[in-house]
Amino acid sequence: MRFLLRFASFLALVVAVLVASVDAIQSVSASQPVLTPLATVLAAGGPSAQSLVQALEAPHASGAFLDPVIRWSLQQPAFAFFLLIALLLWMIGYKRPPVAGRFSA
Repeated sequence: MRFLLRFASFLALVVAVLVASVDAIQSVSASQPVLTPLATVLAAGGPSAQSLVQALEAPHASGAFLDPVIRWSLQQPAFAFFLLIALLLWMIGYKRPPVAGRFSA
């Protein structure tokens, strides 16, 4: 399980670096900071992903508490979101070294 969490963390880190690289290239060409929102990155996954993003952005009557949180998170920079996911997955999969040391019985 620890291996899968670390691997998922690695994949999230790779996506974060790719999105940050694209943002950096666009920022240099536009001569101003460009940050791609998470909704744009997710919608680029295809028609099913685009319909999912549209459904998440639409207000719902049942999930009144989570709707503002989801809409706020979809507006955040994608590289920061994926960096946060990578950090959380890495922290969950981290194995602490033994307290007594390496050669303890």
